[in-house]
Amino acid sequence: MSASIVHWVDGRKMPVQGSRVADVFNPATGAVSGQVALASAADVDAAVASARRAFPAWADVPPIRRARVMFRFLELLNRHKDELARAITAEHGKVFTDAQGEVARGIDIVEFACGIPQLLKTQFTDQVSTGMDNWTLRQPLGVVAGVTPFNFPVMVPMWMFPVAIAAGNSFVLKPSPIDPTPSLMMAELLKEAGLPDGVFNVVQGDKEAVDALLAHPDVAAVSFVGSTPIAQSIYETGARNGKRVQALGGAKNHMVVMPDADLDVAVDALVGAGYGSAGERCMAISVAVLVGDVADRIMPRLIERTHALKVKNGMELDAEMGPIVHAGAHRRISDYIGVGVEEGAQLLVDGRHFDAASAGAGCERGFWMGGTLFDHVTPEMRIYREEIFGPVLSCVRVPDFASAVELINAHEFGNGVSCFTSDGNVAREFGRRIQVGMVGINVPIPVPMAWHGFGGWKRSLFGDMHAYGEEGVRFYTKQKSIMQRWPSSIEKGAEFAMPIAK
Repeated sequence: MSASIVHWVDGRKMPVQGSRVADVFNPATGAVSGQVALASAADVDAAVASARRAFPAWADVPPIRRARVMFRFLELLNRHKDELARAITAEHGKVFTDAQGEVARGIDIVEFACGIPQLLKTQFTDQVSTGMDNWTLRQPLGVVAGVTPFNFPVMVPMWMFPVAIAAGNSFVLKPSPIDPTPSLMMAELLKEAGLPDGVFNVVQGDKEAVDALLAHPDVAAVSFVGSTPIAQSIYETGARNGKRVQALGGAKNHMVVMPDADLDVAVDALVGAGYGSAGERCMAISVAVLVGDVADRIMPRLIERTHALKVKNGMELDAEMGPIVHAGAHRRISDYIGVGVEEGAQLLVDGRHFDAASAGAGCERGFWMGGTLFDHVTPEMRIYREEIFGPVLSCVRVPDFASAVELINAHEFGNGVSCFTSDGNVAREFGRRIQVGMVGINVPIPVPMAWHGFGGWKRSLFGDMHAYGEEGVRFYTKQKSIMQRWPSSIEKGAEFAMPIAK
């Protein structure tokens, strides 16, 4: 019997009220592993009402005590991290070692949130004017919501709720219906850690749930990670409804390989960053920008390594790439490969011909695909312009460093980028001149650590603040300025002029 995956409201699993459900698949086998409830507006209202009731008392808890709940949650996460990783692999398909890495990066954010007493410290000015002091506070917003994607069902929610909750907010999570089980596992661990009921809620669902959250008058802020068209829509809708919105969108991440780069290192970086997690990462490298004569020297190695990818069931310890997350994504990626051929790109390795039987026993009906490699891709092609979100690596040839920078800066996305070089001046100029939010120098996937914050530029981010880090604390709090003086220092008589420092 397949599992029933429901909502989490008021500290418990909430019985399903409606009849809308969606199948959840094991992408390695293609079999249905469960059914997830799809929330109605009434379900969302119940979750928000629970969060609203819990907020005043939780906001009044001293930050040090909120941090202690986070510390207990951290200990439980470390105890159950492999269980979370197995749940990710079972529903997303990424290899187990990659899933373990995802959980570890989520745990980093919880560790950061444990420092909330320090992070909420503000500024005080003694004697800002005669007999008057001025200081600021950062206070929670209220009920906040997170809408998260399928590709990181543990890490991306942890970009949001640990910081939001530690800062004193209550939280409603709307995870992807494709891999919803980890959301309930995290909810149960939070309850075990001592988080009061209603502070963290989960509504499973689809667009109907998202629309209800964006329209709900009691939701103060929404954080979103997903594709650019949806991110823009969520940003605009949320802003019209008076909400603070942080919407992280799509990407087309480039990796520049300079002629002086160590080619063995560069090939390892391109293969790992391009095909890891089947390319289903917003920080995946999908374009190799090959400068000068490096193209002819590196291409034979890329072809060999792409053919040799170990594409297997994710629980195999030597697996390098697992299946595509679901059948619809498999069709979309296959269609893009066909478009690339039609547009004139040179298809060197075609992942559509992967033999699913070689992935392991019982995998014949899974959503399998090998790595795909294109050469002689040009900026006019759709496979260059658009986010494919799959194991497709496109190689673009440019004559020099300046052309590489110009190419990347002209793209509408500005999420992540890398440059592999042995030249310090090239590295410095690349970091300064490139118009992208996250930059790696000989680092293929430059995802910032928990205390630095994540976010791109241009159409990769809608909103003013990046996720997690100190900007995450600012996103989930509002500043209040307090000026104070006492009667003995107040001059007699009304003052009609603008107050100034005296």
